[in-house]
Amino acid sequence: MSDPAVPVRGAALAPVDVRGPRFAAAVTTVVLAAVLLLGPGPAGGVLLGVQAIAFVLGALGRSPYGWVFARLVRPRLGPTTETEDPHPPRFAQAVGLVFALAGLAGLAAGGGVLFLAAVAMALVAAFLNAAFGFCLGCEMYLVLKRAAG
Repeated sequence: MSDPAVPVRGAALAPVDVRGPRFAAAVTTVVLAAVLLLGPGPAGGVLLGVQAIAFVLGALGRSPYGWVFARLVRPRLGPTTETEDPHPPRFAQAVGLVFALAGLAGLAAGGGVLFLAAVAMALVAAFLNAAFGFCLGCEMYLVLKRAAG
């Protein structure tokens, strides 16, 4: 029997519980805040690298934070009343990855300012989603989709 959380290539993706991406955004907010506190050094770079991996997995539909939500958090909540298309949150994870990679590139080039700016922008986006349910990456996805026709 296949795992319903694992998409089948070519198949339509099942809607996701909107609380899952918000939970992931809350965890991401904490991780990125810790990255900023650690600063542009080895510890901050390693933690940002870990978050970059989480962004990659999230963009592929295999978010480790989503897994934690599905296995440990959602069973303790009531049934969901709202779902959403999984494509915008996945796109948002890819956008987060771009910022994480920019931060890592800044760190590698000795540019602490680029590191801090990229992490801060990703942190703001994650916080907006976690606190207010406003997903900047999801909105970008919708704008691009409309522009493409």
